Amino acid sequence: MILTRSALNLMLHLHNPQTPFQFFNHRASTFLLRTTTTSLLKARFFSSTSVAATAASLSAQSSEGRDTFFAEDNVSWSSLGLSDTLSRALSNIGLSRPSLVQASSIPSVLSGKDVIIAAETGSGKTYSYLVPLFDKLRDTHEHSQHNVSDQEVPLPQKNVFLILCPNVQLCEQVVRMANSLCGDNGEPIVSVAAICGRQGWPIREPDIIVTTPAALLNYVDTDRSRRMEFMRGVKYVVFDEADMLLCGSFQNKVIRLLNLLRFDEKLLSRAKESKGDLPEKPESSLSADDALEDEEEHPPEAMSEEDDDTHEDIVDTNNEAKSVKQKDWRRVRKTYKRSKQYIFVAATLPVNGKKTAGAMLKHMFPDATWVSGNYLHCHNPRLEQRWVEVTVESQVDQLIKAVRHPFKPTDLDNAGGIQRTMVFANTVEAVEAVAKILLRCGIECLRYHKNCTLEERAQALVEFEEKGGVLVCTDAAARGVDIPNVLHVIQADFATSAVDFLHRVGRTARAGQFGLVTSMYTESNKELVRAVRRAGELAQPVEAAFSRKRSFRNKLKKSGASKVRDSETIKESVVA
Repeated sequence: MILTRSALNLMLHLHNPQTPFQFFNHRASTFLLRTTTTSLLKARFFSSTSVAATAASLSAQSSEGRDTFFAEDNVSWSSLGLSDTLSRALSNIGLSRPSLVQASSIPSVLSGKDVIIAAETGSGKTYSYLVPLFDKLRDTHEHSQHNVSDQEVPLPQKNVFLILCPNVQLCEQVVRMANSLCGDNGEPIVSVAAICGRQGWPIREPDIIVTTPAALLNYVDTDRSRRMEFMRGVKYVVFDEADMLLCGSFQNKVIRLLNLLRFDEKLLSRAKESKGDLPEKPESSLSADDALEDEEEHPPEAMSEEDDDTHEDIVDTNNEAKSVKQKDWRRVRKTYKRSKQYIFVAATLPVNGKKTAGAMLKHMFPDATWVSGNYLHCHNPRLEQRWVEVTVESQVDQLIKAVRHPFKPTDLDNAGGIQRTMVFANTVEAVEAVAKILLRCGIECLRYHKNCTLEERAQALVEFEEKGGVLVCTDAAARGVDIPNVLHVIQADFATSAVDFLHRVGRTARAGQFGLVTSMYTESNKELVRAVRRAGELAQPVEAAFSRKRSFRNKLKKSGASKVRDSETIKESVVA
């Protein structure tokens, strides 16, 4: 028996009536989206003994599979409150209807409330925040034009729309997606630009600024009055890949930016209450700005490099978090009138543990609206997964077998007639070793890792998207890289964390499509593989493998440093 989403949700609610739901009412429709992920929703799709059969069944029923991605048929862009211009622009790039995540996120962002979008990879999160920001910009432009026609009304200060990403590549991808939305004249609806890397800050700012935390701090730190003016102008700020930005080497910079933004809100609120002029210089309480002055500053390009191959489980924030005084977090929670909107977006955002990114957001933004995808932290029901245990002797043969896996003509047709395969390894050395193995076997491949220049990486992605083939890469390509219709993801090295696993396998089966994942693993990472597979077998979130519990983490340590061992295994295979 095949169940529709509505029937599944009804059964879930009857089974567990305490599970919270969130209803979104629109002009022409009312639909239901779960705001918390439950294991029961995936029970229809997964079992440990019939993964291949399930995937085959789903492939035979593509409309059913796509229903795990798209909203109901009667939900349109216009019914979400978007203008006709935006609706046409979305339809022109092939997005005739919104995804489930987009349908629930857009009204929340348009409402002006703080929003946290936590949804699985490939669910349409980028347009979930871009589209409503475009709509807000149109309203701002119309208001400005109205004021220009009235000589007695002064022009309002330009509102700054800010999007923060971890690295240059993600910034540029957001810009490409934004610029694909064009008006009836064929020109982009709004001006969007990436301001990061080695380029300086433009004299004339675009409508939407996409940048990295380091590049933004380098700009505002050079002039205190400029900093105050810029922070005052920021009205909407998006933190894309929020789990990365709130952890590890990014954390101090992002906290500092949050303190600056929140402090400006407090000054504005205080001035309005007292009906006085805003002070030219902040009061002594501006120590929120100076709380992290002693942190080590990195140049903008360092942000993209340190992020390439040092992805860590988002629960591993102990060392960095210790350098941030707890009072800095409490400072941003004091009551005052809000004047900015904060939007956080992530594909992995666990809330277990006090120092996870999700827990931090709950603490800092207790009133924010949370929008969670149905498959957040879960195995994608549109994925066929194959698990292959390998040794030094068998690894090369299994790798070649996986890369040469034949696909059905229907699969290739759905992928535009181009076969794309991504092969992940844990280190640069392992990527080079895999590439040598493939070339030795007559298989051409592209490389993508931190030792490649930005230009080489960009060229590799363009060639991979246009011509297909095999892309051998590190986790630098696991986040934010949106290559359509990747048919096959191969883990030559198994991921070093459950978070990296979810981001890797999320490169395929995106936007309602189907995909295949082949995961090769060794004795050294059996514990992590067991935890991830067990979650799939029980149709539960993979959050058990995010656990901060010492016992689980010790098991991983005792099993050996898999990142090193697996890379050594691949290099031994090359020598052999």
